[in-house]
Amino acid sequence: MSDKKTDTIKNAGRYIRLGVNIDHTATLRNARGGLEPDPLQAAFICRDAGCDQITIHLREDRRHITDRDLAILTQAGAFPINLEMAATEEIIKIAVKHKPYMATLVPERRQERTTEGGLDVAASVKTLKEQIKKLKDAGILVSLFIQAEKKQVDASLEAGANAIEIHTGRYAECFSNYNYAEELARIENACCLACEHGLLVNAGHGLNYFNTRPVCAIKYIQELNIGHSIISRAVFHGLYEAVASMKRLIKESAI
Repeated sequence: MSDKKTDTIKNAGRYIRLGVNIDHTATLRNARGGLEPDPLQAAFICRDAGCDQITIHLREDRRHITDRDLAILTQAGAFPINLEMAATEEIIKIAVKHKPYMATLVPERRQERTTEGGLDVAASVKTLKEQIKKLKDAGILVSLFIQAEKKQVDASLEAGANAIEIHTGRYAECFSNYNYAEELARIENACCLACEHGLLVNAGHGLNYFNTRPVCAIKYIQELNIGHSIISRAVFHGLYEAVASMKRLIKESAI
């Protein structure tokens, strides 16, 4: 039997977790300064539609998710929370206080519209090692949001992370230009290396209902975090259907 057929049988029924980023429900709420839409209600709808965890980004400027949102969502205890966060002392203290299921350390610049690129773990292993230890000592799983590069995977292991999340933004851009094979191969190689190191392997950024299938076919990936495209579809089709549709797509594509 060929290796390809063996892999197909081995990965039949493979389960990929879906984390739904609900930041933009808070963006819409904050545009009016009121209470609606409520991120907590959005989280319950996403859970009921089949998502496996709720992802939120507590930015230093609090442009969407707030400290109150984080407190309410973690206290609800109804779904795992993946907290995207900058590796700063302020945000680490907040994370240790509220104890989300997972903390994903990301690069952050105040002027950016969304997270641009991956964390340069290789350039700051010593500092990150100390910060990761504080989070792990609080019982929080730690993931590092990185580019699909060997040096970043190796550095993530050295820093003590439990997981990596591959930044798929470059792949999404290439997909739009119908030239993504090379970038997809880079992602697969990085995921394979991380898996060999014993790291959990996640991916996200720029994924939508058109470009997610090839990523799901990478057998090492265990979780996808998707936000903007789901919330965008929800505007026209409702949040429950938007999440359920993505969940079905992932299940069908995880060969």
